[in-house]
Amino acid sequence: MSTLVNEIQQARAQSVRITEDMLVVELTDGRVISVPLAWYPRLWYGSESERAHFEIIGEGEYIHWPELDEDLSVSGILKGRRSLENPESLKKWLAKRQK
Repeated sequence: MSTLVNEIQQARAQSVRITEDMLVVELTDGRVISVPLAWYPRLWYGSESERAHFEIIGEGEYIHWPELDEDLSVSGILKGRRSLENPESLKKWLAKRQK
């Protein structure tokens, strides 16, 4: 296994913040990673309070937003994985939010 793969698999979130257009994750090893918020539509469309209500779970391997039904893995963020939600699913989710 390469060192890079090992580092990605062992990366753990310590803190999370969301700016106007970025998801920023501080890792336990001191690295800070940021990715465009637009990569994750549920976070993009979430309110400030919904975005602020998250849990770091799995010893820092995952970040969960219960009100937005969004789960991200730290390794996925490091690998540059965007949301895989299909447009129809997102459309239904947005429609439910407007009720």
